[in-house]
Amino acid sequence: MTQPRSQQIDLSVTPYYHCICRCVRRAFLCGRDHFSGKDFEHRKAWVTERLQLLVKVFAIDLCAYAVMSNHYHLVIRVDTAKAEDWTDQQVVHRWQQLFNLPPLVQSYSKDQTTTEAEAIAAQTIIKTWRQRLQDISWFMRNLNEHLARKANQEDQCKGRFWEGRYKSQALLDEKAVLTCMAYVDLNPIRAGINPTPETSEYTSVQQRIQQRQQNSSTIADRPKLMPLVKQSQDPHKNSIGYTTRDYLELLDWSGRAILPHKRGAIPEHLPPILTRLNINPKSYLHHMQGRQKLSTPRMLGHTLVCRTHFNAYRSDLYAV
Repeated sequence: MTQPRSQQIDLSVTPYYHCICRCVRRAFLCGRDHFSGKDFEHRKAWVTERLQLLVKVFAIDLCAYAVMSNHYHLVIRVDTAKAEDWTDQQVVHRWQQLFNLPPLVQSYSKDQTTTEAEAIAAQTIIKTWRQRLQDISWFMRNLNEHLARKANQEDQCKGRFWEGRYKSQALLDEKAVLTCMAYVDLNPIRAGINPTPETSEYTSVQQRIQQRQQNSSTIADRPKLMPLVKQSQDPHKNSIGYTTRDYLELLDWSGRAILPHKRGAIPEHLPPILTRLNINPKSYLHHMQGRQKLSTPRMLGHTLVCRTHFNAYRSDLYAV
């Protein structure tokens, strides 16, 4: 039975969620349609460009994403403390990047309200906007409606583009978060579309790799990602304390596993991802150590826990 969204999303339990949305019937979000011969590959940029704006506007961090032919995956983190710290003017500025402002709020933001009742009414509206800017449903609504309108306009048709509302899965601890991020980033590999993470276009892992290589020209239209750093370097109360190096190794290990009912895997003959990307492990560790040395036993134990959790968790997620 379908559960109400209020029962699926509870920020008092966890701020991390895995969201999935699929196109209706044979509608194509992107990629090549073998039935009509049309190529919708350019639509991938629609998704990342819209995500780039929404991540700037909402108090929601993007942990991982993957844009597939008829669906997409997001792993997100809701930052309620960030939204509560915004001033009323900051909330108005963010909201007007997506919607037109009512005259009352325009007057209030310019200190032109004439009565106390008008000011109170404007503050009530802004309070509602503050709540919406930390709401996953409003985030997904602004993403899906935008994509559906552009696709229908291009296809010169009307009607549903998505098969329904987005599906969400709560991620209750950091092991579940890392497992789900790996699952999302490995989607193109499991589908047999790309052989390696660095060649998996429009995924967060490719973006992280390009950022690591300081290839800014290829990620100009990509959304800002939640940083992966040591716990001591991330002041966020909901940080997971896993570095990019840790994550790449976990992803590389997970991608080499041959899974039943999955078409693809990272070829065994390829060297580990750190070697393929010309990352010197010693130099990288020296750079990341700072004043505190990394705890190798902790990192190894954490990776082993995540590997075990990955096998248990992936079976509950949607097939590619």
